[in-house]
Amino acid sequence: MPSAESTQASAHEPDQVRPTHEDEVAAAGSELIGGPLGRRALLGASWWSPVRVIALVAIGMFALGLVQKAPCYNGAWFFGAGSQYTHACYSDIPHLYQGRGFADGLVPYFDRLPGDMQYLEYPVLTGVFMEVASWLTPGKGSIQDQEQWYWMVNAGMLMVCAAVIAVCVTRTHARRPWDALLVALAPAFALTATINWDLLAVALTAAAMLMWSRGRSLAFGVLLGLATAAKLYPVLLLGPLFVLCWRAGRWREYGAALGGAVVAWLVVNGPVMLFAFTGWSKFYTFSQERGVDFGSFWLIMAQNTTDPLSTDTVNTLATLLMLLCCAGIAALTLTAPRRPRFAQLAFLIVAAFIVTNKVYSPQYVLWLVPLAALARPKWRDFLIWQACEVAYFLGIWMYLAYTTSGDAHKGLPTDGYHWAIGLHLLGTLYLCAVVVRDILMPERDPVRLSGDDDPSGGVLDAAPDVFVLGPAAHPPRHAAHGDGSEVEWGRTGATGGSV
Repeated sequence: MPSAESTQASAHEPDQVRPTHEDEVAAAGSELIGGPLGRRALLGASWWSPVRVIALVAIGMFALGLVQKAPCYNGAWFFGAGSQYTHACYSDIPHLYQGRGFADGLVPYFDRLPGDMQYLEYPVLTGVFMEVASWLTPGKGSIQDQEQWYWMVNAGMLMVCAAVIAVCVTRTHARRPWDALLVALAPAFALTATINWDLLAVALTAAAMLMWSRGRSLAFGVLLGLATAAKLYPVLLLGPLFVLCWRAGRWREYGAALGGAVVAWLVVNGPVMLFAFTGWSKFYTFSQERGVDFGSFWLIMAQNTTDPLSTDTVNTLATLLMLLCCAGIAALTLTAPRRPRFAQLAFLIVAAFIVTNKVYSPQYVLWLVPLAALARPKWRDFLIWQACEVAYFLGIWMYLAYTTSGDAHKGLPTDGYHWAIGLHLLGTLYLCAVVVRDILMPERDPVRLSGDDDPSGGVLDAAPDVFVLGPAAHPPRHAAHGDGSEVEWGRTGATGGSV
């Protein structure tokens, strides 16, 4: 039996939404572990709290991803270029240990590298992460031994990032902790977690989202600034947040977030900018000069024409497309019948950046997984998208196996790879479409269906509007469910008849 203390504490906690009671796919999947949770289950009365269960599941899935890389660890990274592709276990990490000077003790951004890449082409905080991992790597043995150790050290550090992501997503929506199982069980998350160092920025962004949901605007800004110092994409979240705060009139909170982000970014980047500007700027010049690359629709266009667009033209067109997407998201935010949830717009802006970009690397799915779990916690849609991403994960490695196998032509030819690109772009666009539909029809939003307004919105949650356009100026007070029951916006804990 639970103690009186634990029972009293749980009485003050918000009622948890149980996905197995509102999601048919989740209910069917739960049969593997005994079926949906019973009505009389004492949630939070044992050590096995949602956050602990989900963190352990995330670590377990991460470990399975490490096992999937075993053929490469045992030799494919080192003997024969095509083997790491046919086994679908490629990773940048071991190759860059020597390729970016860590094996030789060179200091990132300050020391010039031999070869074509003169300086490390990663943002500063990611460079620090890579450097710390090199300090923890034993310098004895062959270069293969060192590269294996370097990958294992990085894998351990990235596993911590994966656990942080799982915990933060679990706690962001207080009444919906089990939605974080979408992150923990995402197959594309496990497959791509150790391809590169993206999980550092994803973890900092997830922590920033948690801080904003708790109303801690300054902490959100600091963490988002650190995330932007590790990868560029997190800064995009400031755009939709600006429009949301405009609609709600929350300028003080937005100013604190913006100020915290700028200061945190400068603290990390400032010293390197001052003393090694050429090395520091390599990330930005490399991103600008980089040609059309894997995973993008620009690559399909380039490989199907005799006169491909120049890199400068692609940069211009991609920027224009992104600006159009930003304008569309802003218009959607100000005209929607109910102010969109922050997580919904965060997902849309990052997805727009990825889809319009001239490169869509397989590990970029990591950027979207936590945001997708918060934006659209529906197992069917999430799994459709994940299936597309897993298909692309296999497609890119089979294509590279084809291009490196010479006359043997083992793998996926160019036309087949183009179909794989199209599939994973369509999967991302599909998830974007259902999120947009939820914004235009809030009664279809799984989060609002259970009576919440914007649990990840912090000060925006249940806040009145002060500036709206179009139909949003006269929103309906209630929205009907398909069964005739009603949701009253902003009353946490209110439930419809179907929940």
